[in-house]
Amino acid sequence: MRRYIKGFIIILTLLFTMSCGQQKSDDRITVSVIPKGTSHVFWQSIHAGAVKAAKELNIEVLWVGTAVEDDRQQQIMLVDNQVINQVDGIVLAPSDDVALFRPVKDAVKKGIPVIIIDSELKNAGDVLTSFVATDNYKGGFIAGTKLCESLDGKGDVVMLRYAEGSASTEKRESGFMEAVKAFPEINVVSDEQRGGATKATAQAAAENLLLRFKDSDGNLTVDGIYCVNESTTYGMLQALRRHRFAGKVRFIGFDSADALVEGMRNDEINGLIVQNPFKMGYESVTAMVRHLNGEAVEKRIDTGVTFVTKADIDRPDIKELLSPDIEKWLNQK
Repeated sequence: MRRYIKGFIIILTLLFTMSCGQQKSDDRITVSVIPKGTSHVFWQSIHAGAVKAAKELNIEVLWVGTAVEDDRQQQIMLVDNQVINQVDGIVLAPSDDVALFRPVKDAVKKGIPVIIIDSELKNAGDVLTSFVATDNYKGGFIAGTKLCESLDGKGDVVMLRYAEGSASTEKRESGFMEAVKAFPEINVVSDEQRGGATKATAQAAAENLLLRFKDSDGNLTVDGIYCVNESTTYGMLQALRRHRFAGKVRFIGFDSADALVEGMRNDEINGLIVQNPFKMGYESVTAMVRHLNGEAVEKRIDTGVTFVTKADIDRPDIKELLSPDIEKWLNQK
């Protein structure tokens, strides 16, 4: 009985998405942009960049995404729905590097080109128009190198992972682990914990991790921490504050948000690996339009990665990276 109820709910969800989701409104080129989720600042920045490109090119961008980043089934339905709506192109940040291959392949078979952003899709190179993303391995490698150097090459460190199936964060994790190999006196004492898709789950995982490395006197026994995305970095920052360890351990995070920049100003975060999600949204939409107009498009577009510390925060170029004018493009003012 439960199986039938679950199936009925999925059908209702799909019908709701089809009836209430955004659809083509005129004869302009229409590109659907489907992020992993919609709640984090990272995705809002991608949305803003996509809107900027749409306004410049006089096309329509449909922004459709799930509330949380690990809802693979819902994201699959969203891709399928855009194919049904017969959009001209799809820009997708896959929440799972395997599960999204089937709907992407189906879209391309039906004449709808797909550009992948942020996170790779396995075995899809020949199917895709382009891949627009940060060099995530490089970002993780930089994080590992900077953290180890800040500890003078000695000490115990932990890494809080994100979630299985997320190719972008897995690259950041492997890059970090590779960098640490160059520092024989650095010990990674925990690298198996995952924060999950939300800030709440990330904070819970961070709390558990800190408790593991708290001695009988209440002191933290690790010297350095690395977190691989916005939610894990935020969750760890809150956990460190709650246990009064903030500022007492070297801490490198990934991604940017106002709360993380504040943590850096307060010397609670020692550095952030910062992407350019605004550029990612902008470049992916412009690349799709070039392709639809018959122009050649690069198979791989690197949107850059930057290591930012407290000393850099007020530089104009870094300010733009840390706090793009999202409200201007999303009409929230």
